[in-house]
Amino acid sequence: MGVWHQIQQYLFLKKRDPKAPRNANIFLMHGMNRISILIFLIAIIIMLLRIFFGKPI
Repeated sequence: MGVWHQIQQYLFLKKRDPKAPRNANIFLMHGMNRISILIFLIAIIIMLLRIFFGKPI
């Protein structure tokens, strides 16, 4: 499975594999990964807004 497919599954853009194991550890790991990806994307958006619309450093 590729990285892009895994990110799509974390963010609920793609249905998960029905054959994949499902237990509490995997559920929590995917939740933490989902949070970290969203925080990363928010940080990138904020950085781009500051670069294009903010004051120069």
